[in-house]
This record gives sequence, C-alpha cells and structure tokens, in this order.
Amino acid sequence: MKLISLVRNVRARQCQPEVIWSVQVRFLQQDSVSKARPKKYKYPSVYDPYGPRPQPSNKIMELAERIAALSPEERKQIGPALNEHLRLPKQQMLSSDGIGAKQDTGAGKVEEKKEKTAFDVKLEKFNASDKIKVIKEVRTFTSLGLKEAKELVEKVPAILKQGVTKEEANEIIAKIKAVGGVAVME
Repeated sequence: MKLISLVRNVRARQCQPEVIWSVQVRFLQQDSVSKARPKKYKYPSVYDPYGPRPQPSNKIMELAERIAALSPEERKQIGPALNEHLRLPKQQMLSSDGIGAKQDTGAGKVEEKKEKTAFDVKLEKFNASDKIKVIKEVRTFTSLGLKEAKELVEKVPAILKQGVTKEEANEIIAKIKAVGGVAVME
C-alpha cells in the first residue's frame, strides 16, 4: 500500500512543472534472498583459552591416585610441606573483610624492631626573605639546576633528598636551618 501511495504522489507532482522528482525502487528477487540459517556454534563445556592440553604422564597420574587415597588430615599437610620443600613464599591469610589479617603465631614472641638506616629529608617551610639562600643551599646537596631547585622549594612541603644516612641528613638539616629554612628527617 505504501508503494502505491508513493507512486501516486510522484505522478501528481510530475504535473507540476516546478518540482522534478526522481524515484528509484529496487525490488529484491526471491532468488537473491538466501533462506539459509546461520550455523550455531556449540561451545565446549569448559573453556580453555590455551587450547587442549596433553594427557598427564603416568608418573603424575600415580601421584594423584596416591594423594586421593590419603586421609583428609594428611591431605591438609601436603600444601605447607610442598611450599616449604620448594621454598615458596608464605601466603598471607585473608580475613572476612578481604584485608590481610596478621595471625599471632605465639603470645610470648615479641617482634624486634629494626633500626632505620635510610632517611628522607623534607623541607617543611622557610622565610620568604631567605628564599634565594634556601634555593642555593638545595642546589649544593642535590644535582638539580636552578630552575628545578626553585620549583622544588616552591612546592613546600617537599622531599629534598631520599635514602640518606642519619649523619648526612642531620648535616643537611643544619645547613637548611642556617639559611632560614626548616627541614625534618623522616
């Protein structure tokens, strides 16, 4: 019906000299339309992105049978024994929150605190009038240029030097204090 009304509209408008319409209509022939349905792909029951794997060796199959024959208590001991024998890192237990939970291995054990050997020196603040002196001092113990040292000083609080010994950190703090800045050791 739509095609007939379209043709009538076109004929009616052809009588009008102002508007020229051209209409192209293409009909699909029954021979050109395929009635074949797309093939359905059958998915495997277990998807393996690496493809089929070879069968395990006889040695592995015997080992699996022996493990299956063990009692449940003995099976629980296999994992930790293998980890220890293969020297794998210990796995951290997860709590119900999903965050690693530290377990107390013994009530009598007290963890020894290791003394910190590497320190960071952080510039906390400085006097605005002594800004140039602070920049020059920062350049003496870092390998920064003038522009980089100026940007670092302007981003206060900023870490000036990382991984230094305690003596070197104290020297840097004293030099910064002498030129009018405040630095701390972290």
